Amino acid sequence: MTQAPTPEDLPRLYALIPCAGTGERSGAQGPKQYASLAGRSLVAHTLAALAQVTRLTQTLVVLSAQDHEFETHAPGFAGWVSRDGGATRAHTVVNGLRDLAGHGARDCDWVLVHDAARCLVRPEWIDALIDACIDDAVGGLLALPLADTLKAAHDGRSVSTIDRHAKWQAQTPQMFRLKTLRDALAAASSVTDEASAIEATGLAPKLVACGMENFKITWPQDFELAERLLRTRT
Repeated sequence: MTQAPTPEDLPRLYALIPCAGTGERSGAQGPKQYASLAGRSLVAHTLAALAQVTRLTQTLVVLSAQDHEFETHAPGFAGWVSRDGGATRAHTVVNGLRDLAGHGARDCDWVLVHDAARCLVRPEWIDALIDACIDDAVGGLLALPLADTLKAAHDGRSVSTIDRHAKWQAQTPQMFRLKTLRDALAAASSVTDEASAIEATGLAPKLVACGMENFKITWPQDFELAERLLRTRT
């Protein structure tokens, strides 16, 4: 008779936050993840949401080697921190996966990579992603089905309309098994998110619908919108 797996045998879930960027497009004075929004730093809002996801074993934040500000802007953070960020997001995630393994994470464990700049993420959205992917063979990501008409541009002018059917806007977290993601990123030449690397191996990540509120703060005007949304939350 096959013995039921013990809790120690079951895959664990870890969050990995690449936080080594400079946020040059945001217009913030200094790294955008440390900009103040509704009384706390952007990254502190992100970490507070993750802390409410009870199925996460631990959260790892990956900083640049020159970052000496994190602890000031994320007081009370009880997770793991490494100053092992790379030149690109992909390099930072790869280094973070190695650091997670150093902390005891196994190849079969799930890793949820989340943008530090998606500070409006809600615990229930992360739980929905976990529910959708925990028994999936590949994993998946939060994403937004596109509703707007898409245009291709040249020299600031619209030159064609792109079919929006079956188009989604990728968000985070993106949830994959540690070894699957590590191997995919090692084989990838140039990717902007983890799902791109997984897709390049021939696998198809699951799309889990989320709302537009889970946007990534990128441009100066995004701060005002995020501030307003955070202050009006109940």
